Amino acid sequence: RLREAMSTYERGLQLAAEQGAPVLRGAADMYVGMSELYRERNDLHAATQHLLRSKELGELAGLPQNRYRWRVAMARIREAQGDLDGALDLLGEAERLYVSDFFPNVRPVATWKTRVWVAQGRLGEALDWAREQGLSVSDDLSYLREFEHVTLARSKSDRAERSMLEAMGLLERLLHAAEEGERTGSIIETLMLQALAHQVQGNITAALVPLELALTLAEPEGYVRIFVDEGQPMAVLLTKLRERSRKRPRAALTNVPLAYIERLLALLRGERFQEGTSPAATSLPSAPTPAQPLLDPLTERELEVLRLIAAGLSNREIAARLVLALSTVKSYVNTIYSTLQVESRTQAVARARALHLLSE
Repeated sequence: RLREAMSTYERGLQLAAEQGAPVLRGAADMYVGMSELYRERNDLHAATQHLLRSKELGELAGLPQNRYRWRVAMARIREAQGDLDGALDLLGEAERLYVSDFFPNVRPVATWKTRVWVAQGRLGEALDWAREQGLSVSDDLSYLREFEHVTLARSKSDRAERSMLEAMGLLERLLHAAEEGERTGSIIETLMLQALAHQVQGNITAALVPLELALTLAEPEGYVRIFVDEGQPMAVLLTKLRERSRKRPRAALTNVPLAYIERLLALLRGERFQEGTSPAATSLPSAPTPAQPLLDPLTERELEVLRLIAAGLSNREIAARLVLALSTVKSYVNTIYSTLQVESRTQAVARARALHLLSE
């Protein structure tokens, strides 16, 4: 929930500023957190500036963990800029500076390094890491090691049939666990990796199904780098999805805005947008417009979900009632909101009743 995270950081910095001098400890950490959000939006300039601001505040304004977290955040920016060796150097420094605290270390620095190795094609080293960590595709899954298991699935991304089958089986279990925990960010990444796995197997049609679901969940929050970082394979899939959307706009399972696909493709081509000060500005949906007459009717399945929303059922209860994945229900809900031009369940029901789509 990138927007909510950014609002929380902004409020935190406001509270820190109200304390006056000296700067409240922890302010430097909040700038690091905001940098990570700007990076995901692909505003790399703002991401870098926030890290520099964190550094200017000095170590007294940061918690002990800030020294290594700062380097991880800067390494991620280097990776986005294509400097993978520079990213590895920073991650090496972060490992040496690591300080534990009372929070579980759910994203170890060594795992970030492994992801860079995978991006470099050094799959042998990535698999060595997995063996050293005792990771297996048959492990029991938990949130504490989710990041590592997703990385393991990435490390099995070669074309060997057995390796791909193992990766796809692990991804399916990871998706189920993420849905159970309602971890949308993990759901998006896992769906995207499923799409890439199908692509490696030559099944583009199957690849577009999880990719479309991932995009539907990602677009409202302004996710960008999670897709762009995948490079040419992602460009191929997005191009196919764009072609299908143009030919059959209502045939798709979900309703990904074509403009969002175009933005991601432009970034994958190395283009910058002209309609704002940064690519990130255009990656975020605009504020909702006043309700207009409904031009694009809801499908029968969307109406069925809408009726259950009106009955007061939660997304999880709807998924159980209709025997659907939770992520699929969420994508239907997002489509309903978009079509009805609303932002909440209450507004959706009210708008539907005004249009006589639901009885009172």
